[in-house]
Amino acid sequence: MASFIDFRDPPGSDRRADQPVRATAEPLWTRRIIIGIVLGFFALFLFLPLVVVFQGALAKGWTVLRDAFTNRDILHSIQVTLSVALIAVPANTAFGIAAAWAITRYRFAGRALLLALIDLPLWVSPVIGGLIYVLLYGRRGYFGPWLQAHDIRIIFAFPGMVLATTFVTFPFVARSLIPLMQTQGVEEEEAALTLGAGGFQILRRITLPKIKWGLFYGVILCNARAMGEFGAVSVVSAKISGKTNTMPLEIERLYNDYLFPQAFAVASALALLALITLVLKTLAEWENHRQLKGGREAELAPTIETRPAV
Repeated sequence: MASFIDFRDPPGSDRRADQPVRATAEPLWTRRIIIGIVLGFFALFLFLPLVVVFQGALAKGWTVLRDAFTNRDILHSIQVTLSVALIAVPANTAFGIAAAWAITRYRFAGRALLLALIDLPLWVSPVIGGLIYVLLYGRRGYFGPWLQAHDIRIIFAFPGMVLATTFVTFPFVARSLIPLMQTQGVEEEEAALTLGAGGFQILRRITLPKIKWGLFYGVILCNARAMGEFGAVSVVSAKISGKTNTMPLEIERLYNDYLFPQAFAVASALALLALITLVLKTLAEWENHRQLKGGREAELAPTIETRPAV
């Protein structure tokens, strides 16, 4: 059913007081101004920066761009970035599935607190998140003396980078699955349980197939954030090129050393990752919407078929 909003009419309007007006029934100049503002914002803050990045990467030609990705330090930063993502993303995926299952399938004390804690990294500055791990695992941190005594190094090393990246990215999968699983309900899982299916069987054969596109959506967002994280990783990393630099940190190092073509080359790789993520995100949203729509139609079909003729 169409939704209507009542607006005050300009002086001289012939519309009756009780006649509803569509939200889009604005004067042409008003619509053009609003659309122009949106397009201008998009061009200024999204499109032009992308153009500048790719233009800077190709400013010295394809040879410089190719040589940038044969540089040992740049290749090492790519390797570190992929290694961190390969650990943080699967860990967050497992956590997200477990958290979404617990929140949508159980009622327990502290459920609201768990929801709030899942959102915590979205509201806390990534720099603060990195500082938390320094205060915990640094040489003068809470666990620092014990770690130093056992020759375990976390801060300014690869483990600290993984911890910081995991912290800033763990809400994405959970927050993608919780609304989806709440909408889908628990009828199929309950039916499988009454037929004797175990928890892992229900998860593998019923729940995961239903949430696969929502899970994919959360994973690609988590991966994009993990590979592009700067603030938290910069705090727990020593920023040593060729050792502890990720791609964002290497971009900063190259730019500060006035190696602009190389910096833009690495930045273009991250920008391309963002564009691919956007395409995959749109695909996942479309497939998820189609799946939900198909499920609703399937639920309504028996009602429609058994409805008595008038």
